[in-house]
Amino acid sequence: MAFELPPLPYAYDALEPTIDQETMTLHHDKHHKAYTDKLNEFVEGDSALQGKSIEEIMGALSGKPAGLRNNGGGYWNHDFFWKSMSGEGKQPSGALKDAIEAKWGSVDDFKEQFNAAGVGQFGSGWVWLIVGQDGELAITSTPNQDNPLMDVVDVKGTPILGNDVWEHAYYISYRNVRPDYLKAWWNVVDWDVAGQRYEAAKG
Repeated sequence: MAFELPPLPYAYDALEPTIDQETMTLHHDKHHKAYTDKLNEFVEGDSALQGKSIEEIMGALSGKPAGLRNNGGGYWNHDFFWKSMSGEGKQPSGALKDAIEAKWGSVDDFKEQFNAAGVGQFGSGWVWLIVGQDGELAITSTPNQDNPLMDVVDVKGTPILGNDVWEHAYYISYRNVRPDYLKAWWNVVDWDVAGQRYEAAKG
């Protein structure tokens, strides 16, 4: 069964002014769709991949073509990214907030470290908040469409939040000023979803 392009969980303009409607439309309908279509081409051409979940594919990329890594990652990352955001502008709470404060001292200090990792990711890629293999929260970044679920990355873990720092994610509104995009992104983070992911990862 082919992978399907997941619909956005909100309207294209729901995240304005942080993320503009044109960016969301191009990002979802063009970029995410292209990753989906190309992932399906790899799956159709390899019977060993057929019937596997995208998470199973991500966890067994060693020895597989780079195109599967790039397009499978692009498919999973973007679905995760859309679900990480909402237009409600809430703040972290509960166990995740407590864990962030225990690790970084405050939510603001955590955001500064996360943003710095995003700015420091050379070229295209992603910045992540994860529960690492040691069970602790950590900030990491990955190039291209890699993610911490992949068996081929240096820092593995369960993603809690992830921000896309490819230029197509922000260039229309922020041009080449990635730091401004990273700072503004917190206005649309869905902390309820992040908290649920954290509790599931710890549970």
